[in-house]
Amino acid sequence: MSAPASLTPELLRGMPLPDHQQGADKNSRGRILVIAGSREVPGAALLTGIAALRAGAGKVQLAVPASAASHLAMAMPEARVFPLAETEAGGIDPAEAEMLARRCAGADAVVLGPGMMDPPALAALTHRLMDTAEGEAAFLIDAGALAALPDCREALRRHAGRLMLTPHIGEMCGLLGCPAEEVAADPLAAARRAAATFGAVVDMKGGRSFVASPQGEAWSCDRGNVGLATSGSGDTLAGIVAALAARGAPPLQATLWGVFLHAEAGDRLARRIGPLGYLAREIPDEVPGIMAGLAG
Repeated sequence: MSAPASLTPELLRGMPLPDHQQGADKNSRGRILVIAGSREVPGAALLTGIAALRAGAGKVQLAVPASAASHLAMAMPEARVFPLAETEAGGIDPAEAEMLARRCAGADAVVLGPGMMDPPALAALTHRLMDTAEGEAAFLIDAGALAALPDCREALRRHAGRLMLTPHIGEMCGLLGCPAEEVAADPLAAARRAAATFGAVVDMKGGRSFVASPQGEAWSCDRGNVGLATSGSGDTLAGIVAALAARGAPPLQATLWGVFLHAEAGDRLARRIGPLGYLAREIPDEVPGIMAGLAG
């Protein structure tokens, strides 16, 4: 396999994002459905939704456990919030899959996984949703939802060409069924293997991120810093990438741009605040300025 290409501003300028002209309505800028959160981690849905809007999405809908819905609606008045039935453990009831599958038809991109608890229920929900989701939305699968993918490869074929996965090392181990030491020793190979196995664009998150396509192409991002290793950071990355896909960027382009924007936002925050201690909620605020600079 060839060495990965470097993810640089010059590379991104050669693949410009969709241009939304003055007068365009919010639907033309992309509609995102975020299926996320749990009784214990409701804020993951908020972080994902805010990041999606900061990355230019026109409309955001949050599908969250009922116990968190009213709080999230107040915290994010820009979003439409759907309250979902909960399991005893505070996760989303798999019985909601049928309704969510219909909601997918009205979205350009769907995020599934941030902050979701109750692994058995989440696995069932993920499998049912992948098997029945309507429409042609791009899917970004993250966090706990990744664990269900090895058991629903047949369902994933329905979404070929529209899948993006964003695992860290532990989640990649579950995807590939291999020990953490193997992934840590060669994260690029792990990213390529997962991309080929699941027919998805994969961002292997870590101190150095690797993006791989199902065809074996790969890119590396050397930007970012240790401050990005903080609670909620991955939720913001999911929102950024999904927003770019909803705006019309193909999954690979959306992932490459999203990984760079997330890393560069961390570098800007490190310079302004310090390499440790900035918050995930601050990451999306840097994104509009970075995008404008790359477009200029």
